[in-house]
Amino acid sequence: MTSNWPPVAESEVPDYLVIGHVTKDLTPDGGYVIGGTVSFSSLTAQRLGKRAAVLTRCERLPDLREFLESQGVALHRVAAEETTTFENVYLDGARTQRIGPVAPPIPADAVPAAWRDAAVVHLGPVSQEVPAEIADSFPASTTIGVTPQGWLREWDESGRVHNGAPWRNAEAVLARVDALIFSAEDVGGDEHLVERYCSMAKLAVVTDHRNGCTTWYGGARRHFPAFDVAEVDPTGAGDVFATAFLLRYGETQDPAEAAHYANCAASFVVEGRGIAVLPTPEQVAERLQTGKLRGAT
Repeated sequence: MTSNWPPVAESEVPDYLVIGHVTKDLTPDGGYVIGGTVSFSSLTAQRLGKRAAVLTRCERLPDLREFLESQGVALHRVAAEETTTFENVYLDGARTQRIGPVAPPIPADAVPAAWRDAAVVHLGPVSQEVPAEIADSFPASTTIGVTPQGWLREWDESGRVHNGAPWRNAEAVLARVDALIFSAEDVGGDEHLVERYCSMAKLAVVTDHRNGCTTWYGGARRHFPAFDVAEVDPTGAGDVFATAFLLRYGETQDPAEAAHYANCAASFVVEGRGIAVLPTPEQVAERLQTGKLRGAT
């Protein structure tokens, strides 16, 4: 995957800005891979032909700059002594996720001046690190979306992660953002919480893996089926869906068109592994025309 242009400078306006912690995701061999919503989402936006930028907080990671900037993604790093780190531990067939260390929150005033005019902003916390008031850095014309997984995650003293935690700043966030994108799994499968958060949002999208997604908008719900493809690895599909949805919604202000487009973009990711399967605009356009939806006859 290669970029058509160098990363935007901090004096230039990106098309798509994603904010949150980059992470170290530990591997069984004692190493790590770079993760976090900011990583996959920014690379998706770049692959879809947009100029992407990342605002994060972590230690100095030479491989992070290379990882993003080699693909044309701009990076603004707020300095920290540590990087938020996740480890998946498997015991008797069950997965336990642990976190630690955790980088400090991103300051609300950390957005570079020119980046405050980004067309689309994606708040993508993974560890309670994005302050609600950072949304006030952007004008009303900016489309702001949020994937709240990091606000719905808590951990105990041992670092064991529990999903479905109370979303303490939900009211402040949802009063300002244009779109909420999440899954029932993010709230521990609690359908009452799904309905509560959707009713608070101007526009909500609830994703459901291979079943597609449901939009909540204007007092009505509408389901959009996923594309029928052979699934190899679903890793990253949620981030790709959110990015594609926000980009398309920012362009059209049409939730239905954005949902269908996002389902299509996400379908490419489950067909393989890693960033090599991120789709181009041409690939998405062709599948929109020729692809088959699940359940279609």
